[in-house]
Amino acid sequence: MACDSWKPTALPRWVTLFRGSPEMVKIADVRRLALSLPRTEEHFIRGRVKFRVGSIVYVAFSRDEATMGFAFPKEWRAALVESAPDKFLMPEPADLRFHWVCVRMSAIDRAEMRALVTEAWRMVVPKSVAAAHDGRGGRPGRR
Repeated sequence: MACDSWKPTALPRWVTLFRGSPEMVKIADVRRLALSLPRTEEHFIRGRVKFRVGSIVYVAFSRDEATMGFAFPKEWRAALVESAPDKFLMPEPADLRFHWVCVRMSAIDRAEMRALVTEAWRMVVPKSVAAAHDGRGGRPGRR
């Protein structure tokens, strides 16, 4: 079975955990969380704030900071956007080849932001670093 023919049957559980009323999330809230995650670095590239591990970006903001792009499995992207089109957006056409999706900052609360950013970070770090961060063992990650 080729990877291209596999289709998801349901969104990951953490995507649907938070459906409360939005309290406006600011870039400072994301920054505080992202910089607390092992190996994360903040960069300002072409007028945009980005958080990455090594050379892999896992969160980036639009220039006006109204939307946040984040690492997300391509296979689940369409289902996520269809589940809440007022909240989630497909990435720009040039970014469709990446594991990436966007969210409107005004549509999420801090709890959902925490889940989205943390899961995006998990996609780009070694499993041992994520496990050590969660307290499940593994080697401690570099900061």
